[in-house]
Amino acid sequence: MPREGTGPDFIEALARGLEVITAFGPHQPEMTLAEVATAAGLARPTARRILLTLEELGYVRAGGRGYALTPRVLDLGVAYVRSMGLWDVARPHLERLVARTGESCSIAQLDGSDIVYVARVAVPKIVGLSVQIGTRFPALPTSLGKVQLAALPPAELEAVLAQPTRSGLVPRWRPERAERDAELREVRARGWALTDEQLALGIRSVAAPLRDGSGRVVAGVNVNCHAAETPVERLLDHHLPLLLQTAGEISADFARLDDVPHVTVPAVS
Repeated sequence: MPREGTGPDFIEALARGLEVITAFGPHQPEMTLAEVATAAGLARPTARRILLTLEELGYVRAGGRGYALTPRVLDLGVAYVRSMGLWDVARPHLERLVARTGESCSIAQLDGSDIVYVARVAVPKIVGLSVQIGTRFPALPTSLGKVQLAALPPAELEAVLAQPTRSGLVPRWRPERAERDAELREVRARGWALTDEQLALGIRSVAAPLRDGSGRVVAGVNVNCHAAETPVERLLDHHLPLLLQTAGEISADFARLDDVPHVTVPAVS
């Protein structure tokens, strides 16, 4: 039956229109007037008026057997997706990961030889370095940076790391090229990165790459903890599987966001 309102501002006609739209399904792509009325729990005259209105608006078309939805219905869902930013899409996933691990979780992107934090859900724990949106660190000694550097072609990697850091931080780990390349090869092979006090004392984290619809690495997501509280074994055995699952879910949402059709409406002269 159509949803009933709970207050004087409830618009019953709008609710009935939405009920008609949602009455169509995978096994009912086209329905007669009587079938629509039955599925939506409406009187036939009411269902007919709604269908004719939706047809005039372009959301329904009349076919040989009855009525069917048009692709314009997609605009209703697309409006929601377009209203959200990339990191708005990721945030609920981060919140669930924080709830399951009890640790702070962040997303960062490469900017030259640094990473910049673009999304973060923190827990109230004391760590050696303050992190907020916009914080930047040298990429190489961070797990978030490693998973992104490992995805770069060799020439681009060298060009990126040749740029001076703008973080103002001198990391504890400053490897020679051979050690650096070996570390990134390992990250590339296993699909995730670990940093154990390489950036600063007490900072331990594990990260996974985030990909867009084409498979390109566009960011990294991590679980960060204090080395004195969380051993490496706990980080890898418990937190890492949850992190990899979350990275896959966020990447899938990023891909769906990429697939949203972008319609350009010509300007009226």
